[in-house]
Amino acid sequence: MTTATTTAPPAFDGTGAQVQAIEFAYQRSPDQDAAHPVQHPVVVVGAGPVGLSLAIDLAQRGQRVVVLDNDCKLSTGSRAICFAKRTLEIWDRLGVGQRMVDKGVSWNVGKVFFHDAPLYEFNLLPEEGHERPAFINLQQYYAEAYLVERALQLPNIELRWRNKVAGIAPRDDGALLTIETPEGEYRIDAQWVAACDGSRSPLRQMMGLESKGRIFQDRFLIADVKMAGSTDFPTERWFWFDPPFHPNQSVLLHRQPDNVWRIDFQLGWNADPEEEKKPENILPRVRALLGPDAQFELEWASVYTFACLRMDRFVHGRVVFAGDSAHGVSPFGARGANSGVQDAENLAWKLDWVLRGRAGQELLATYGPEREYAADENIANSTRATDFITPKSEISRLFRDAALQLAREHPFARRIVNSGRLAVPATRHGSALNTPDADAFAGTQVPGAVLLDAPVLQGGQGTWLLRTLGPDFTLLVFRPAPAWAAALPQVKLLQVGSDLVDAQGLLTQRLDARPGTAYLVRPDQHVCARWRSLDETAVRAALAKATAGRQPVVATANLATA
Repeated sequence: MTTATTTAPPAFDGTGAQVQAIEFAYQRSPDQDAAHPVQHPVVVVGAGPVGLSLAIDLAQRGQRVVVLDNDCKLSTGSRAICFAKRTLEIWDRLGVGQRMVDKGVSWNVGKVFFHDAPLYEFNLLPEEGHERPAFINLQQYYAEAYLVERALQLPNIELRWRNKVAGIAPRDDGALLTIETPEGEYRIDAQWVAACDGSRSPLRQMMGLESKGRIFQDRFLIADVKMAGSTDFPTERWFWFDPPFHPNQSVLLHRQPDNVWRIDFQLGWNADPEEEKKPENILPRVRALLGPDAQFELEWASVYTFACLRMDRFVHGRVVFAGDSAHGVSPFGARGANSGVQDAENLAWKLDWVLRGRAGQELLATYGPEREYAADENIANSTRATDFITPKSEISRLFRDAALQLAREHPFARRIVNSGRLAVPATRHGSALNTPDADAFAGTQVPGAVLLDAPVLQGGQGTWLLRTLGPDFTLLVFRPAPAWAAALPQVKLLQVGSDLVDAQGLLTQRLDARPGTAYLVRPDQHVCARWRSLDETAVRAALAKATAGRQPVVATANLATA
């Protein structure tokens, strides 16, 4: 266990400057004095949102985790700020979702402008009956702070700050890690290594692996400005194409907590990054947007380029890559951190099952195809958005501007406009863990889709469907279930009508349910099978398929209490 050099939990709710100033103390580990490398079941490299989410998920499942980070601070600057509904639902399960929502700025509406006039607006969550908003805006350092605080509450997690991985020697049964600290090197042995060490991923480089894709020749300026007093800008996502205050380029405006506003200015490929980062060049751009009388302070700025790329494979023996170390996208659509947290969720339950002996490594191997598919979907959406926002030829610019002009009056053209298709979880249509439908269903809840949330009553109290699911599999049945359904190992039985009451009818509607309908839901809350009537042979076969070929077995006493 580690402690911060400042008073940790109260400071996590302070100002952004206070949170960013928190330093975590380096502490010598007993592993450094061991005669031989000590073995650990899981070593997570990187204490960002992805690594911390993975570690917390595993620890809540009873696994011991060591987290190594080469730094001793939270991230500097706001960085990732848009966290999607699905990420919040995952963080709810990890015990931090409410903290994020309470601090964050919730929003569902976006507006698109062309020149100085609005084109149209869109609502990312137009229907009622969801616990979480489409998005919150929250500086990454706050998200990391709440995740660290949660990790410090769990005895199964050991956070080791200023522990830099300097070498890795993979084996068939694990990997030997060489770690640099302020007191010299030591080595540890890991059964599994999760590389969550960011886009430059030292682990990826040490293993001679690479990410491939497309680098975009453009530059953008991020400016975080703290406003003095109120502004006329609502809590929405505003995107301008070719505005008069920044001609021939694009601008994005978001509100963050603490009255801080994120502004992204497109600069063009020929912009000098060092010059553009100087306050004397940033402030006129911001004032042109906010108005001559606006009172604000510049909090943080950065100039960046971006790329859409990924590793060929995410699983390399006992070393598994997640988040930016495995795949990278442009920031349009808020797909980076959100996709990374979904990587962590997919990996956690599979790794837990393998470590417990409930499934073979074939189950963990499915992490690769499932999350590579999601990465490809994100890269495709991100690339299309970037090409639309930053046309590289006169013809593509003419096409874009014509689409924008049409969008003012014609809804069909709005489907062409792309200011960043915002992140939604991938539906794993082709997953090897799915059981294809044998019955007809309407709606989006196909095998491979994330189960939609809905308001329900449990024990007479109002709650939400996703909060009632089990940590492993859940069998959701819309009628009294047969006795065998309650005896399935690692499966929580939920009967709609007795265990849960669908008081508003939204659960029935969203799942296209009728008496007899049943859904089998994975530990990561993705649907893996559904039926119009229950059959024990079919359900057991679907469970075997969803665990990559092995019928689930009853856990031993030691595993159940690990």
